[in-house]
This record gives sequence, C-alpha cells and structure tokens, in this order.
Amino acid sequence: MTVMVDADDVRRVALSLPDVVEIDSDGFDFRVAGKGFVWSYPERTPGKPRRIRTDIAVLYVGDEAEKQALLLGEPDLFFTTPAYDGLPLVMLRLARVGVERLTELVTDAWRMRAPGSLTGEPGA
Repeated sequence: MTVMVDADDVRRVALSLPDVVEIDSDGFDFRVAGKGFVWSYPERTPGKPRRIRTDIAVLYVGDEAEKQALLLGEPDLFFTTPAYDGLPLVMLRLARVGVERLTELVTDAWRMRAPGSLTGEPGA
C-alpha cells in the first residue's frame, strides 16, 4: 500500500529544490524566482469565507494540454474548478497520492517555473 502524503510532505519536497522560498500563508505556498509552483488550495464557497485547504495542493502544470491530460488520466487525484479555467493549474488531493508521485509532480512544477540557470534547461 502506498503511504499517502500531507502538507508536511509537500513542504519537505518543495524545500529540497534549489532556490525555493516559502511565502507566509495560512497553509503552504512555495515560489521559485518569484513564481508560485505549489500552494494550498484556497477553497471558495459562495456566501462563506475563503478556507485554506492544506489537504489539497494547487500545482502549476505548464499548459492546458498537460492540465487536461492529468484531469482525464487521473481523476481520482486531480480536479479543477471554474475559477481556474484557462489557467495552467490543477488541484491535487494529497490523501490519494504517494510520496514518489508527489515528488515527481512538485519537481515538474518547480522545473517549469524556475529559471534555466537553476534547471540547466535553455530558455526556461
């Protein structure tokens, strides 16, 4: 059985990557070169105050094609809301993902946001 992750695992993985800064928030919020790549989901329910969900991570995925591939390929892990339409972001249910997959997802999000000097990729 896969051990499921929580906000502490997100923090550990994100902070293991080069030049990552954690922004002070009610949950978790990580940036590289001033760009967010993973943060806790700010759930908005009409008529109620915004609630920070540390059991759900918002991940930067690069583009709409990648977003749709994740949403369609692993609907048990990923979801989106109308507020994120047109944005290259998905929500990840932490209680349904293991450490290895989390590490892969957070690292990919970091790689897409980090400058090429950090990733070793030209033009990133």
